[in-house]
Amino acid sequence: MERVHNFNAGPAVLPEEVLREAQADFFNYKGLGLSVMEMSHRSKEYQAIIDESVAVIKRVYNISDEYEVLFLQGGASMQFLMVPMNFAFEGKEANYINTGQWSKKAISEAKKIGKAVHVAASSEDRNFCYIPKTWELSANPSYLHITNNNTIFGTEWMIDPTTPAGVPLIADMSSNFMSKPIDINKYDMIYAGAQKNVGPSGCVVVIVKKSLLESGLTNIPTMLDYRTHSKNGSMYNTPPTFAIYMIGLVVKWIEDFGGLEKIALNNQVKADYIYKAFDQSHGFYKGTVDVEDRSLMNITFRLPSEDLEALFINEAKKLGMIGLKGHRDVGGCRASTYNALPLPSAFALAEFMRDFQTKHA
Repeated sequence: MERVHNFNAGPAVLPEEVLREAQADFFNYKGLGLSVMEMSHRSKEYQAIIDESVAVIKRVYNISDEYEVLFLQGGASMQFLMVPMNFAFEGKEANYINTGQWSKKAISEAKKIGKAVHVAASSEDRNFCYIPKTWELSANPSYLHITNNNTIFGTEWMIDPTTPAGVPLIADMSSNFMSKPIDINKYDMIYAGAQKNVGPSGCVVVIVKKSLLESGLTNIPTMLDYRTHSKNGSMYNTPPTFAIYMIGLVVKWIEDFGGLEKIALNNQVKADYIYKAFDQSHGFYKGTVDVEDRSLMNITFRLPSEDLEALFINEAKKLGMIGLKGHRDVGGCRASTYNALPLPSAFALAEFMRDFQTKHA
């Protein structure tokens, strides 16, 4: 087949229309005689590319001028360090809700640089199979940090949480960024690695309130200070030019698809195909997450034995379905159904699951 059914957790499937447009521009961008990857980031042509990438993100998320949109390097993992470095104040506590591996890493980074950390809630007691419904902030919180979707364990926040007045809400949205409508105004900062839903690897999108930037700590190393990148339009140093160009194309594809409402409906249909396959399997496939907290992006499940899981993954691969092996830390199976995964791919997986059960139950 020309294209596989790509269930990889990231870098993930990209829209075919975007890949074809990028292919056409790759050698000779809009008749300029050079690739985007060869273009000076100081040129007016590239400035137009980054300006449009910012503009389309603002349109799709309905972002007001109270926010900055930044493109940074180092991925979400760098944000684990930058967030407390900029916003965890002396005499206050950085608050986190621990819902899995990435939350734990964010907590660890804050502690490594000597910040006071308070875990406001955790689902570790049941191996991260649910999203906490209540939490208790510390007496003097700098901010509350959440991970909106948990790529490894397969849980997702279904609501936009609220915080008390004066307590910024900061979210790692790496694996469900632009997968559904959100109330952007409830968040003071969002960051997301592009390689799940909006582009290739190598770039993180940051959406941050200007008021939060202005209130941040000072005397921070230049490249780790958000204000550095804000003041320079994400071009203090050479940015990941091709990744930003691709992000602009993918978000424009989301806009042309019908926006986040239509994307969310499509994502729900894809997830329903697969969840129904194991809900109706009489226990042959077992979901690893409480039903109300199931992710629409990362669907995790187990089979009756590890041998059957290995066979399932191998047989699926023969049919052009890749990326179904669970994360090495948890095992099992995982199907990532990000925005660009075509509907027929989700349907094909669900049908394969039923056929596999018939043969091996």
